Amino acid sequence: MQRPRASRVGELEFCGIPVWAGWMGMGRRDAPFGYRLLGMLTLALWLPAVSCQCRILKCNSEYLSATSGLHVGTEESAEFCIALRAYSQCTRKTARACRGDLAYHSAVHGIEDLMNQHNCSKVGPTQTPARAQPTSLDCMVHSDAPELCNYEKSLQRHAPHPNYTHCGLFGDPHLRTFTDDFQTCKVRGAWPLIDNNYLFVQVTNVAVVPGSSATATSKLTVIFKNFQECVDQKVYQAETDDLPAAFVDGSRNGGEKHGANSLRVLEKVAGQHIEIHAKYIGTTIVVRQLGHYLTFAVRLPEEVANSFEDNQGLQLCLKGCPTNERMDWRLPQPRKGGSAAPHSAFTREAATAKCRERLPVDDLYFRSCVFDLLTTGNVNFTLAAYYAFEDVKNLHSNKDKLHIYQRTADHSEGNSAPGRPSLQTLPIAHFLLICSLWCCLARL
Repeated sequence: MQRPRASRVGELEFCGIPVWAGWMGMGRRDAPFGYRLLGMLTLALWLPAVSCQCRILKCNSEYLSATSGLHVGTEESAEFCIALRAYSQCTRKTARACRGDLAYHSAVHGIEDLMNQHNCSKVGPTQTPARAQPTSLDCMVHSDAPELCNYEKSLQRHAPHPNYTHCGLFGDPHLRTFTDDFQTCKVRGAWPLIDNNYLFVQVTNVAVVPGSSATATSKLTVIFKNFQECVDQKVYQAETDDLPAAFVDGSRNGGEKHGANSLRVLEKVAGQHIEIHAKYIGTTIVVRQLGHYLTFAVRLPEEVANSFEDNQGLQLCLKGCPTNERMDWRLPQPRKGGSAAPHSAFTREAATAKCRERLPVDDLYFRSCVFDLLTTGNVNFTLAAYYAFEDVKNLHSNKDKLHIYQRTADHSEGNSAPGRPSLQTLPIAHFLLICSLWCCLARL
């Protein structure tokens, strides 16, 4: 049996999929008792099967779907028992393929506990009368009723257009948060970008060059959580030199539910560029591989981005990197007679000229490009900055905020914005001139 291994404090990795220990306590307080199983099965539900034959995720999803909307009470206890028996039957069918799978064994023990708690007989019906289902495979029936599996169409008629937000991570890495803060971070190891009620995204960053704090993304995990009649839980994972055009179970859509096609993986350039479209939550994700490292960009509604519990934990896209993980954004100073760093072949002038070829505007995307070339000497970071800005142009909802020029809260107090010198750097004569002008104005 493969045991979970700790890769960071508060985090587990199983079968290569990172799992945050904080998930174990998630769950709504007012959820029906069937959802109490989440306390024991959150780990099971969010781990992929160890092989394509193990169907434990399908069993988990079917049980949660069957018990959604039910409440504790005598009238509906029979339905809970039916759902638990069906769940148990599903696990027995996949027992051989799931041997040694932690998710499977967690589910089996959870089912047994709940059946004992609610006096459910192990013998009895395993099916309830079929519920009415949408007639369209994509839940896209054009009618006056809200459409469940298309976020914008599901909004009430005449409701205001939803506000969308954007987050991106690229290069050294540089992070653009939902609030358009621009930060450069160390964040070595596994870190969560997004963790809400619908979506989880985590990146793993590795050192780029020895002796430097510079890192870049080598691994990305995206989990789309089970959602009503639209999609089963799906896990997408990309690593250096492995940018698949499918989820880890081999599928390219949301599973076997009626709205499965509201979640799709699209390959734009083989091995270099994929997109994931999740219409049911109005979300688009772009993943690229440039050189040996990955970039990430997402567009999603603010309502989805903010759908999490107060104690959900760290989300880099939401609040940025922890203060102790942020890097000084000032460009490396060149050594005497050479480049800015011992592993970089670029002088400041050469790096500026190289980045100017693709990024003509002196914004923070341009400066991140120069920073990365001087820090690492890796020319592929030029493309990372360029395509990160291209993704912003395609995904950001406010075209007036595409460029970012000023430093944000990721810099220490006293650092000035790019292109805006601080008082400490002003020539003394200029400083005295400004002071004299202020005195003159004060006398008027």
